[in-house]
Amino acid sequence: MRSKTIIKTDFQFPGQKSVYKGKVRDVYTLEDNRLLMIASDRLSAFDVVMPKGIPFKGQILNQIATKMMEKTADIVPNWLEATPDPNVAIGTNCEPFKVEMVIRGYLSGHAAREYKAGKRELCGVEMPEGMKENDKFPEPIITPATKAEMGDHDEDISREDIIAKNIVSKEDYLQLEDYTRKLFQRGSAIADQQNLILVDTKYEFGKTSEGNIVLIDEIHTPDSSRYFYKEGYEERQAKGEAQKQLSKEFVRQWLIGEGFQGLEGQEVPLMSDEYIETVSERYIELYENITGETFKKADISNIDARIEQNVLDYLESHK
Repeated sequence: MRSKTIIKTDFQFPGQKSVYKGKVRDVYTLEDNRLLMIASDRLSAFDVVMPKGIPFKGQILNQIATKMMEKTADIVPNWLEATPDPNVAIGTNCEPFKVEMVIRGYLSGHAAREYKAGKRELCGVEMPEGMKENDKFPEPIITPATKAEMGDHDEDISREDIIAKNIVSKEDYLQLEDYTRKLFQRGSAIADQQNLILVDTKYEFGKTSEGNIVLIDEIHTPDSSRYFYKEGYEERQAKGEAQKQLSKEFVRQWLIGEGFQGLEGQEVPLMSDEYIETVSERYIELYENITGETFKKADISNIDARIEQNVLDYLESHK
């Protein structure tokens, strides 16, 4: 029986120069200054890749990212050229900035854990006293992280350190901050139309060979973002109840409950097929809630062959 998920890829496309395998995406560098990005069904939590894949996850991430790129192209140009397959995106090869631009509208996730530990500053940005988990910040805060290689943890870093260490030039970094705020504003408005709250997210940027800054990777997906349901948010906050979330935080919470937080010496708990099925269903729910569209499952009877054929057809017609 063929696997119904794509966990690893080993393609040889025409004009292929190199392959980089990230936590979730495999990136193939092609000739003609193009990149081909395959969204796998791998699931990463606490910077650890889980042993089993989640059916349709890659398709969901790729298709949400594509829709969101289209809806934000007027704010900042992006790398995307086409999506010849449900799991594949092709676009311009860029030099990535070595920081992820994380922006938070609410005290949730990593920020809430740091706050609970008594910290009132994150990445050089002050967090007000007297906040409860999932409270809204007076203004969204930008808390960048350095990009980690696969298996390493991303690390918080301040604007001052990024500029002082010349990780990004001051001029470019200020532009990244400006784009980040505008993208978050747009993402929040899109979420609001779907009765959702965009809680926090991250953006990645690169520079083209012409020196232009473009948006790369994914945007406003449940892997890169946290969403709350808007309905009932205020009531849950007032009662001190947990918020109803649309993100992979539910996986993180399950892992924490099983005694795993990605720390040294901890073993990844076994995910049963039944649990994986529920995770897949949650991702489909995320897709439909975020986009407002019914999810159409791609043919997963032979994912590798499907991807290869779709990519070859596209490359042949776009020589």
